[in-house]
Order: sequence, then C-alpha cells, then structure tokens
Amino acid sequence: MMKKGIILVNAYYDLPAYLNQAYRLKEEFSKLGITADIVASDGIGLYLSDGNVKLTDVPDFCIYYDKDKYLSQMLEKAGVRLFNPHSAIVACDDKTTTLVALAGNGIPMPDTVSGLLCFTPEKKVSKETLDNIENTLGYPLIAKESYGSLGKGVYKIDDREKLERIAEKLKTKPHLYQKYVATSYGRDMRVVVVGGKTVAAMIRRSNGDFRSNIELGGKGEKLEADERLKALSEKVARLLSLDYCGIDWLFGENGEPVLCEVNSNAFFGGIEHVTGINVAKAYAEHVNNVIYGK
Repeated sequence: MMKKGIILVNAYYDLPAYLNQAYRLKEEFSKLGITADIVASDGIGLYLSDGNVKLTDVPDFCIYYDKDKYLSQMLEKAGVRLFNPHSAIVACDDKTTTLVALAGNGIPMPDTVSGLLCFTPEKKVSKETLDNIENTLGYPLIAKESYGSLGKGVYKIDDREKLERIAEKLKTKPHLYQKYVATSYGRDMRVVVVGGKTVAAMIRRSNGDFRSNIELGGKGEKLEADERLKALSEKVARLLSLDYCGIDWLFGENGEPVLCEVNSNAFFGGIEHVTGINVAKAYAEHVNNVIYGK
C-alpha cells in the first residue's frame, strides 16, 4: 500500500524556521516509508462546486501548517484528516478563544479582561472600559492582540496614559488584557506535546526583554518537566484536541506554571537543538500510528 500525505504551507510565508518544519517532517516521514509532499496553499486545488467541496487528489493525511480557517474547514469537508484538526487550529489561533475554551478545567492562567471590539473607529475607548481594565488587573499589565505569534502584538503597560494609547491602537482588533506575571519576567517554559504525551521541554530566557521568544533573541535550555507540568500540558492538549502543540507556561509566584498561550504550529527547530530530542520523528510516528496503525 502506498502511503502518501501532504504538508501544507502558507503560500505567502517563507520564514526559514517555518519552512524547516516542513522539510524536517518530510525527512522523518520518508524514514517511515511515507511520501509527504510539501504543498503551498495556492497549489492545493480546493474549490466548491455543485454545493460540495472538491479536491482532485485526496491524500491520506495533511500536516496543516497554515492558519487559514476556511481552507482547513474545506479540507476536512473533503475527507482529509488534518493534523491538527480544524477545530483545534481555530481554538489556538485566537488567544482569547483559547483561554475561554480552557476556562473551568483547572488550568492556571492570568486574570484576563477581553478587549471590547469597536466598530466605529472615530469613537474613543470609554472611561468605563479603561477603569474596568485598570481596577481588575492593576499595573503593570499586558495587552495582546488575539492573533499573533513570535511575540508580536504584545505590549507591557505601566500606567493609565499608555493604557489609553494602546487601547486606542487595538480597539478595532480582537485583543485582550492580562495581569502581569512579574515573577516570569523574561523567561518562560515551552512544552511540546505530541499524541497526548510530553516529548520535550525547555526554559526560554530573554536578552533584556519581557518576552522570551527565541525568535526575539531569547536563549533556550533543556528542562526536565516535572509531573505537574507534564500533566497540565497534556490536559491542555487533550481539551483542545491537539495532535501536536507547543504550550508556553509562565513562572507563577512560587514557580508554579501559569498558562501563557498554546501554539498549534509551534516551531520545533529550537527545542530540538536545545534538548537533542527528535520532535519531528515523534510527530511523524504519531501520524503514522493514527493513519496506518502501529
């Protein structure tokens, strides 16, 4: 039996770390006897006709390295098994949606105020809105655009003046405000979960920035995740139906993990380098087991 899947990448995004994901996975799939073609989203040939989703060549599976929720939904309608599923991609792409989906399940997370959307840009953010954010979270606080990665769209706010300025800047975009976790300044924990199991973890430390992303100059070091960190990470992956994810945890007041965000397409090049763990192999093996059996 020929085993064939695709690794779908965004047609307009060519960051080396992003494309490295696809080539690393292709390599590991090949070792398992699986042909995994790398396909750009503009070459998938997906369309609607006669009220149905049409796809000329339906692969056994698709590693979905895009954030286009329409394309992922259409692929599932065409009968393609996505890694990750459409619902998981949608839940993780929007930071506010992620937090709401996980709420009520014992996942520690910072106090959060959802940013109110403004559909009339000429109107100023109200005093009541600013008062609510200020009184609920105190200063400093963090503002985040709900859509964003690599530390972009994240702002540290120290006073009312900056809150007003950032609130005006973000008012027409989905966004949120969170209590600042001072004990985690410039450092966090990245945990990669594959097939419901923790496979790798590292601590990321910044070079003078409150964000610790490696892409922003942060450095990583291997972390031996304890049982609580593993259990929480695996619970998050299970609740969001993720086959693969990178979960970022802040350090709480007593060193306990506090959820920062969940990345359904987290880069694994950095954590492979830091830990020596072959994350791509673990992911390829998981896909092989799900689609073809052990």
